[in-house]
Amino acid sequence: MLAFMQLLFRYAFLKQQNIPLALSDWQYLLLVLSTVLLAAAGYVINNINDVATDSINKPQDVVVGKGITETAAYNIYIALNISGVAIGFILSNIILKPSFASVFILIASLLYFYATSLKQIMILGNFVVALLLAVSVLIIGVFDLFPVTTVENKAQMASLFSILVDYALFAFMINFIREIVKDIEDVNGDYNQGMNTLPIAIGINRAAKIALGFAIIPFILSALYVNTYFMKNKLYIAVFYASATVLAPLLYFIVKIFDAKSQKDFNHLSTILKLILFFGILSILVISLNIKYNA
Repeated sequence: MLAFMQLLFRYAFLKQQNIPLALSDWQYLLLVLSTVLLAAAGYVINNINDVATDSINKPQDVVVGKGITETAAYNIYIALNISGVAIGFILSNIILKPSFASVFILIASLLYFYATSLKQIMILGNFVVALLLAVSVLIIGVFDLFPVTTVENKAQMASLFSILVDYALFAFMINFIREIVKDIEDVNGDYNQGMNTLPIAIGINRAAKIALGFAIIPFILSALYVNTYFMKNKLYIAVFYASATVLAPLLYFIVKIFDAKSQKDFNHLSTILKLILFFGILSILVISLNIKYNA
């Protein structure tokens, strides 16, 4: 989904604008590859540290210690990280911004600290995961727009970057809520491992109410966004799409979390949020086509 999201923003959005882009197609594919490699490394180190927890919450999903040894998993983790950071270093030098390589080092570091310690800290772990997804959107603008921004095109580039910021904020909010819901779903295994997630600290019912409260924020903001940008510009296809795939499912989530009790209920709600995130990101394609159709 990460690669799909980045390719979508490049080819369904930025490529449709009359602007220069810093990266060629093959260089952009390297950017996508780098972020995917780092995300995969984060997934591996998370699985290594979650063996005991997953053995309780999701025994069927445990790989480390069954499919592969812990040593092999660590070797894969190191290889993925080195490859991702190395590609990031190459890209940073290609666009003549060598200091940008620090972004990839920061991502790799945050993923490691999340898996080893931050995820055990109430709210902070949820925040970090959501932030990293938002960064994967913003990094597109950092590498593809910023290096070719000039005095002449500064206003246009700023406008395009602000749209990336809007989507990054949306991804952050939805993923942050989903991380809380996943913590509720995994509360038994996390408790047995001595973790201090939100549902462990304040209870499942209160944590669910907080997730509900946070869900109201993107619902209101998305509704305002649809009214401000889509309705006023007569992008009616985008209005219908956003209402059906983002606003309606968010409202469904808000209603259903009131009655959610079991692990199955919260797993269902987590899936709903994942779909909202997917279709929300996909809206950039719908909007681009709607604008082209209206023109």
